[in-house]
Amino acid sequence: MAVTNGHEPRWATARIFGDALVRLLVASAAAKSKLFEGATIIAYESKSEAIRVVRDGHLLVTDDRIAAIFESTPSNGTLPNDTERIDVTGQIITPGFIDTHRHGWQTAYKTIGSNTTLAEYVGRYGEFAAASHWTAEDVYISQLAGLYEALNAGVTTSLDHAHHTWSNETAYAGLNASIESGARVIWAYTVHALETVDFPLSEQLANLREIAQNTELLASSPTELGISFDSWSGGDTETIKELVAIAKEFNVSAITTHSVNGPFAFTNVPSAVHKYDMLNTSIPVVFSHGSFLAASEGELLRQTNQYLSITPESEMHYGHTHEQSFHLNDQAALGVDTHFTFSTDILTQARIWLQQVRYFYFSRVAELWDQPVTNPMSVSQAFKLATRHGGLALRRPDLGVIEEGAKADLVIWNAAESPALLGWTDPVAAVMLHASVADILHVTIDGNFVKRDGRLTADSYYKDVRPRFLRTARRIQDIWRDMPYPELSGPNFAGFEQVPTRQVDAQRGNGTGYGELYV
Repeated sequence: MAVTNGHEPRWATARIFGDALVRLLVASAAAKSKLFEGATIIAYESKSEAIRVVRDGHLLVTDDRIAAIFESTPSNGTLPNDTERIDVTGQIITPGFIDTHRHGWQTAYKTIGSNTTLAEYVGRYGEFAAASHWTAEDVYISQLAGLYEALNAGVTTSLDHAHHTWSNETAYAGLNASIESGARVIWAYTVHALETVDFPLSEQLANLREIAQNTELLASSPTELGISFDSWSGGDTETIKELVAIAKEFNVSAITTHSVNGPFAFTNVPSAVHKYDMLNTSIPVVFSHGSFLAASEGELLRQTNQYLSITPESEMHYGHTHEQSFHLNDQAALGVDTHFTFSTDILTQARIWLQQVRYFYFSRVAELWDQPVTNPMSVSQAFKLATRHGGLALRRPDLGVIEEGAKADLVIWNAAESPALLGWTDPVAAVMLHASVADILHVTIDGNFVKRDGRLTADSYYKDVRPRFLRTARRIQDIWRDMPYPELSGPNFAGFEQVPTRQVDAQRGNGTGYGELYV
């Protein structure tokens, strides 16, 4: 059972983790080898950094790793005795997608912010606006439902900027949900100055340290601990030093920060983090968005081999843009961000970004009245951004690839029967340009099915999670329906003027026909 409100005793949290660990240990003990037979495999060769397509191939998974890739049917003598054979003839196998920036807890907001700008989001839906309204139960079930949604879409790894850390209870609730989901999550505890709830920085740091010290907490789970922090520029120096000390002491799996500069003034640029000696350690640092990032900051990313997380749909939806990101595809991965307002799958983000990059570089030629005759970005490059680059961003070369020794995080696409994929020959193009979430047959993490035959394997999702989530969604959405919208005019907190955009006329006559939210 989960934390059901913000007032349960702390022992309840330890009990929950114990139950989750038992289930994971049982699953691990029951694991055996699997042979996926007859598919086209989009494999990878790290030495050449090249995609390797194996047609009519056979993929052997042993325990949590890819054990072998066969170009022809392997003999029985080459397989472990307990191998389960799975016929995937005519299908396509890819690595699982990697989401390098998301806020999973916000799932319950779904559809109520479809026309939101970034300024409105911060003042109405973000971590500070939500703090006094969300219970631990809300966080738990919203995070869990969001991760199941991601797994259904073939997203096997997520870097979760977990800014639902408004109390010990809400922090543990989101972490517990991540463990419970079976997804591979780097759950990045957010340390932030809160005004609407009583949870000072000192208590947050103590809570973070407590979680980091509990070595049994994540021992048998794909979930790992990270840190989120958004005050590298102008934040309290002592807090930053303690945060850095905790990160290094416990060798957390990642650090992440919002870098949204220009008039948005979230100035968490690489050089600000570099002042605290965090870009040259073994810990990956992921900078989300990179809006208005200076060229020198982009070069610092390259020099220190740290990555940008581009969230194409978010940056277009909210208006903080991504003009500088076009120049950093070699040092970038992809993310979803606030999925309650749009798509939750990385395939959509990769497809949008592919066409955005093409448009950007095509337009530079066409605006001079010349005709472009080469394509700026290939589907293979977009595929790598959604898979391999996510692994590199997290310093995990064993993620986002199909290669011997890599983690067995796989997506099997229904390429044999799907109307959308009928007639394909290039498997990368088939997935990147024609497939959809509806075409995903199977998903595995660590070699274990989390989706099989088009259906999530977690019985709790169908019996328990959905009705509980709907109750939370109704409660949260009722609160926000009655909440007044913020007045946005004059200078923002950083002194930049807030200006309305021109609203598009989609119909003739009086008014714009802009419409309303039907909530």
